[in-house]
Amino acid sequence: MARSIAAAYRAGDLPGFFRLGPGDLGAAVGETRPDVDRAALADALRAYHRDLETLDAGVEALLTRLAHPASRVIVTGQQAGLLTGPAYSVHKGADAALLARQLDREDAPVVAVYWVASQDHDAAEVASTTLLDHAEVLHRLTLDLPQGVPVGRVPWRAEWTDEVYALLDRFDTAPEYRESMRARVERAVRGGGSYADIFARLVHGLLSPAGLLVLDPLHPALAALMAPTLARELERPLEGPARIEAAAQRLEAEGFIPQLRRPAGATNLFLEEEDGGRRLLRFDGRNFSTETRSYTREEVESILKADPSRLTPAAGLRPVVQDALLPTLAFVVGPGEIAYGAQLAEVYELHGLRQPLLWPRLSVTWLEPNVARLLARLGATAAQVQADPEGVLGRALARERGAAALSAERLSALDAELRALTADLAALDPTLARAAERTRSRTTARVAHLQTLSARALARQEDDRTRQLTRLKLHLLPNGVPQEREMNFLTFLLKHGEAPLRTLLSLAPGTQAEVPIP
Repeated sequence: MARSIAAAYRAGDLPGFFRLGPGDLGAAVGETRPDVDRAALADALRAYHRDLETLDAGVEALLTRLAHPASRVIVTGQQAGLLTGPAYSVHKGADAALLARQLDREDAPVVAVYWVASQDHDAAEVASTTLLDHAEVLHRLTLDLPQGVPVGRVPWRAEWTDEVYALLDRFDTAPEYRESMRARVERAVRGGGSYADIFARLVHGLLSPAGLLVLDPLHPALAALMAPTLARELERPLEGPARIEAAAQRLEAEGFIPQLRRPAGATNLFLEEEDGGRRLLRFDGRNFSTETRSYTREEVESILKADPSRLTPAAGLRPVVQDALLPTLAFVVGPGEIAYGAQLAEVYELHGLRQPLLWPRLSVTWLEPNVARLLARLGATAAQVQADPEGVLGRALARERGAAALSAERLSALDAELRALTADLAALDPTLARAAERTRSRTTARVAHLQTLSARALARQEDDRTRQLTRLKLHLLPNGVPQEREMNFLTFLLKHGEAPLRTLLSLAPGTQAEVPIP
């Protein structure tokens, strides 16, 4: 089985792939970024928020702090999911705000920034969202987004607003919570703009009071500040990919599966072409090309000069562009981004930068009162249910019914007896030792498997009668996916008002927990 890059990073086992480990927060705080033009950055963000119609007193205060010559940034980001997307999209932004609040000083301000991945063109990943109402009806809304076009170029449509309102009308909850959410959505769509703009306004509405600035890299003022990094990448378009591929091979040698691969000729750049499609650039040593046409170097450079937002970074360059623009202290990331990061240290060096600290993001599974009660009855955690829901319920029922055949103690006693028998056999004839041990191991494993099958059968029988398992799965494994990666955070605001948001913003940075909702 391949090793987990994220788990190894958390354990400090990959020093050859990361400049700083997760425990090096103090070292990250002690570094400086004198190369960043903070005044220009603050001005560009001001222009963006003005156009987004979110330039209020709170944003101005954050921009003033960002313009300080010693300021640093805690940055995070995510694709622009429908109605903020899965809950971890909001959790990441909250974690950035919490960490910035913890590290902020008057003489060295720390500001949280949310990078809205408006350049992303994978509509399938952002067009849907999932919410669960009080009647335990799972609502799945999917909008008809064009494929292959950056979501920051897709205009928000009036019919999409109608679809969102229709979902809210169907959602079983208290009228005051429904109306509060409708007002939140109305504020987000009132100014129109792109699909990414609606996401940005919703995130702003949720987390700006906690000190978070949203940032859209497609905004002209911000894209202009990123152009020098993209121009530098064009000078040696295959060097970065070669370094990524070299890191991939080193990871493979240590038993990991690399997140990024760069085949021959692939660059770290996408080009938004005349038809609106965003396509990977390839380079043959002289000319660039996409799947539709070829470009000379001069043509690509001319496009970058005329409209920097049309040349955008691939996953192997995006963090570098981000951290060239921002005076980054730490980057709040999920497991996939940690895996990317393991291959990017030398790409940062290619651009004269040092890879910042990667901060494993806060992770929360929300326990509504009915779920918390059911978990307590089962003597289980949400994580255990997510890993093996049928097994959890079946074992709990076996305990209630005194079915010792399914107990871990019974299996342990059997294994102990077999170990003793194996030792006795080996003492009589040492040549039988290996065969006896294999038999013991296989027997114990087979009995454990039978216990699992029996527990799951018991759970299914009980679920047919009480629906306990079905209910737990709806809350903790909606659509078969762990809650945080599927359920929209707005679910909890729709059902419980602002309390979950207040609870989220009271947690310690980096919290990994199952959190009850009162």
